[in-house]
Amino acid sequence: MVSVMRIYGVLQERADVWWSSLLRTRFEDGAVDVTWDTFVRLFRAKFVLEHIQDKMEQEFLSLMQGSMTVLEYEARFSEHSKYAPHIVEDERRKTKKFVMGLKPSLRTRLVAFDHHTLDEALSAACRQEGEMEQYLEEKKAS
Repeated sequence: MVSVMRIYGVLQERADVWWSSLLRTRFEDGAVDVTWDTFVRLFRAKFVLEHIQDKMEQEFLSLMQGSMTVLEYEARFSEHSKYAPHIVEDERRKTKKFVMGLKPSLRTRLVAFDHHTLDEALSAACRQEGEMEQYLEEKKAS
């Protein structure tokens, strides 16, 4: 059986060769001022198969909170968001996607407010989740 470290070494070497070649050919003029987003886009185009990219994007688009806590949902949302840059590059669209994926009991409390950033929506969702948990505990105790 091939060891994980050996596979990692081969992949790292392939990526190094690809990047060196790209620097020599695409950035011949010495202008190697490449943004992280550009690097990631180029890297994915080379090393992530298109059908896998499409599958991951679809997972992001259909992501719902379900039984996760708000923080668990946000972690998964953030992890999967890299596969849908056309949505998350616009803060308003990213925030709307996040809010629309919340449980209905949370979503209905948040949609009435115009959250401008994901951080604002996340904070509001966490507060609402905490309030709902407290209400249920108090109701159960009485």
